[in-house]
Amino acid sequence: MTMEQKNSSYLCWLENIIMAINDGVLVIDTDGIVQLINQEYTKITGVKEETILGKYLRDVRKGAVLLETLKDGEKRNGIYRKEGTREYVVDMAPIYQDGEIVGAVSVCKSLNEVHVLTRELESSKQKIAKLKSTVEDIYKAKYTFDDIVGKDGALQETVNRSKKAANSTMNILIQGESGTGKELFAHSIHQESLRYGSPFVPVNCSAIPVNLMESELFGYEEGAFTNSKSGGKIGLFELADKGTIFLDEIGELPMELQVKLLRVIQEGSIRKIGGLKEKEIDVRVISATNKNLSNIVEKGRFREDLFYRLNGIQITVPPLRKRKEDLPLLIEQLTHTFSPGNASVFSEEVKEFFAEYEWPGNVRELYNVINYALNMADSRYVNMEHLPEFVQESRGHVKKGKRTGTLKELLRETEHEIIEETLRTYENSLHGKKQAAAALGVSLATLYNKIGAYSK
Repeated sequence: MTMEQKNSSYLCWLENIIMAINDGVLVIDTDGIVQLINQEYTKITGVKEETILGKYLRDVRKGAVLLETLKDGEKRNGIYRKEGTREYVVDMAPIYQDGEIVGAVSVCKSLNEVHVLTRELESSKQKIAKLKSTVEDIYKAKYTFDDIVGKDGALQETVNRSKKAANSTMNILIQGESGTGKELFAHSIHQESLRYGSPFVPVNCSAIPVNLMESELFGYEEGAFTNSKSGGKIGLFELADKGTIFLDEIGELPMELQVKLLRVIQEGSIRKIGGLKEKEIDVRVISATNKNLSNIVEKGRFREDLFYRLNGIQITVPPLRKRKEDLPLLIEQLTHTFSPGNASVFSEEVKEFFAEYEWPGNVRELYNVINYALNMADSRYVNMEHLPEFVQESRGHVKKGKRTGTLKELLRETEHEIIEETLRTYENSLHGKKQAAAALGVSLATLYNKIGAYSK
């Protein structure tokens, strides 16, 4: 191959490169004649090849600055151009050969595409911000201690204990029958704590299928198993980082997951399914159960070491039957919730029944009964016939059968039954007995004396 052929091949190679790049390129020779433009130049400026190629640049592009670069050999960068709706910036440079200027080149970049990309970026940012806000709303505590209605002594003691627990760093175990408001206490504790501005992630351990529970709690990496999501999944523990995770119905957690939960609490880190790296997390655990977790531990269905990790501070929520003095307040609050502005009136017969009824479903049952009754009543007056059928059917069972004996004997027997029932409600510990004494309205010493007297 001759030198001329090599030069021709090299020039062809350079021209192909210019034609392939995404910026607009225009080249002039020493006389200012346009020798080359690429398709991007036409796309950006609107100037077609047949109208400019082979012509003196200033004849076809009035005010062309590239000729000045050709003359003085100075580079020029970021020159703004606007022609109609087209906006672009131009960089210019001389072309040297053997130390002599043999031409000049301008490279232009479209601002229209930049504007489109900027708008798309801004739109994406807004979508991300909206999604983030939605996630924050989902994982945000919704209640405070002000939402807990009642003046009962045992309830107030539980509230005070919960406020103290909120200011600690210890994990918390909330015990209580179904419907007593354990989740309400969990929300309130988080709101009272130093973590109040961080996520509150509730998890119902009995509602998640066993085969999905590990991936829900700890997440997984992409490709960890068949049908796993592209990009993997963030677990609920990771979502709760710097905040609180609320594990409701903790007693339903399978034994194999108890081991993994224990490790997460002990190590302060998680590893996703299919992952190789540990990720440190800072999560406070509040758990709740309607069962006696100590008994489940004794039966071997719950790990003792996990129990102690969860049971840093124990909170026991009293059942509604133990704080019936709060019924008027609760009824008033629920009536206002379901029928704002309407002063519904409950008959004396209904009030007496409510006071005698044991409320096995606790505040949740009261919530449903009041809602049902207000919807069934034809006027603002609520009578027995407006209550749910299952409640009306239980009416005959709330009254106790006749007893025999002297008044002193009957009083002693009744007192014994009340004390035993109250003690069964609370934890068998010093704190539990303090709560029982508060619920009964007696001192701890008096309660111990009566327990001793009845055990003889």
